Amino acid sequence: MQSLGIVFTELGDGYLRATMPVDARTHQPYGLLHGGASVALAETLGSSAGMLMAGGNAVVGLEINANHLRAVRSGVVTGTARPIHIGRSTQVWEILIEDEAGKSVCISRITLSVLPQPPASGRP
Repeated sequence: MQSLGIVFTELGDGYLRATMPVDARTHQPYGLLHGGASVALAETLGSSAGMLMAGGNAVVGLEINANHLRAVRSGVVTGTARPIHIGRSTQVWEILIEDEAGKSVCISRITLSVLPQPPASGRP
């Protein structure tokens, strides 16, 4: 998170929000926001929000997808994670990433597996 400049900014009723700069750290070779950076923001938000809802259990990603909707060259993007499904063994989150004008940049969905306890340290 630190290397991409991701910062959590808001935790509200039913959502978690974070920002990420669009600069040399997050650009692809054409000077645009790298799709992988958008997915990293989405996974960070979805997994973190999922962990907050897991009641002390661990969550791990099963699947993530992303549709890149608009190019961004500079500034800051904001991602907002909202739950679609919170179950005992799985969670599904939608993450909308927007530019500074509030225009949609990327829409992502992540499916998480809820583990009965945090994984043991040093084990895969």
